[in-house]
Amino acid sequence: MNQPRIYPLGDNALVCECAPPATLACQQRVWAAAQAARAWPHVLEVVPGMNNLTLVINPLEADRDALTDLLRAAWDSAADAASTGREVEIPVTYGGDAGPDLGVVAKHTGLSADEVVKRHAAGEYVVFFLGFQPGFAYLGGLDEKLHTPRRAVPRLEVPAGSVGIGGAQTGIYPAVSPGGWQLIGRTGLPLFDPARTPPTLLQPGDRVRFTIAGIDA
Repeated sequence: MNQPRIYPLGDNALVCECAPPATLACQQRVWAAAQAARAWPHVLEVVPGMNNLTLVINPLEADRDALTDLLRAAWDSAADAASTGREVEIPVTYGGDAGPDLGVVAKHTGLSADEVVKRHAAGEYVVFFLGFQPGFAYLGGLDEKLHTPRRAVPRLEVPAGSVGIGGAQTGIYPAVSPGGWQLIGRTGLPLFDPARTPPTLLQPGDRVRFTIAGIDA
């Protein structure tokens, strides 16, 4: 794996960024470095992303050079980091009103709708990071045959629980929102609940399996 680029983002942040593509090995280093950085002085916030880690720092007290050295050392020492997340099963109803873009994905991939469902549910996914909205988990591990570009025109309203494909990833919308991913199904499992501790069902490093709750024509 290539060494990451570490650079300042304005006066109050440092970014550690690895070149694409996104891989599980890279994300494991991101998680391990993030865990270490939470204990460093003058680090106000730690934000793991896709192939990157951002540290929000106190610009008046933090030594950026020292933090850069710590960040590089944490990245290097995370070479053998492994995922210790939970395994979470998520039941999905595919197609129909729940997955209006299932046919679009089938046409793009050259597979039947049933084969798209079979391959999607057979995948072994890992939560790479949370973003976009509270509880939205970007999942790595999508079958290459299912890679499908996002919609040219995003929807103004995507129902909560919608399962979609966006390029090389799959994910689940925790709440109603605009969105441009190809929707292939929906789950009734709540992904975000502010009354729950933690409020997000999924966390970085968790392993996700989709189960077929039904298929609508």
